[in-house]
Amino acid sequence: MRSGMTSHLLALCFDANDPLRLARFWAGVLGWEMADDPHDSIALLPSDDTGFRIRFLSTQEQKAGQNQMHFDLTSTSLENQQQTVARSLGLGARHIDIGQRPEEGHVVLADPEGNEFCVIEPGNNFLADCGFIGALACDGSQDVGYFWSEALGWPLVWDQDQETAIRSPRGGPKITWGGPPLMRRPGRTGCISTSLHLSTVISKRRSTVSSPSGQLESTSARARSAGW
Repeated sequence: MRSGMTSHLLALCFDANDPLRLARFWAGVLGWEMADDPHDSIALLPSDDTGFRIRFLSTQEQKAGQNQMHFDLTSTSLENQQQTVARSLGLGARHIDIGQRPEEGHVVLADPEGNEFCVIEPGNNFLADCGFIGALACDGSQDVGYFWSEALGWPLVWDQDQETAIRSPRGGPKITWGGPPLMRRPGRTGCISTSLHLSTVISKRRSTVSSPSGQLESTSARARSAGW
């Protein structure tokens, strides 16, 4: 990305085998309105301070492995957490095990196409001032956090123990990177496919940025761990 130019986060994109079904699921979970999207996809428009839309893009590829990013949904009380879990299950979600410990208070679910998300327990101080979508939690190194902080013009709100987080000056969800250990990158190419990726624009034009891995990638391309 050219020095001095700032990107705008336009959308979080889901690759979906059935975009309409997945859009309806997330509309029900989040309480957002569905809308047609100019990029031949279905979109959800935020009803809060999230600041970006969610797009659902058609793909024939099947999800393989755990996504490199997922939503952390907040709860105002234990009852509220239980209601979010029940609503999600009623819309087609399921419980999954990704190695969470029994004593941990968050609930890990997957949407109808297997995309993971967490319903966080009440009293989480890190997400205390966030809305229902508290964070977009990502697998990635400290350098990835620095890269996106500069690319989006969002300040770092956490930078400790190789973990980073950024947040728009206007509020909304935090975007976090957990640092090492990073997800294993299977396959001969060393890349892992993910069903979620970010779309940004520069001066109302789709942008190309240089990621920490040194590759030039369209910012609507799939995110890569330790380089996106």
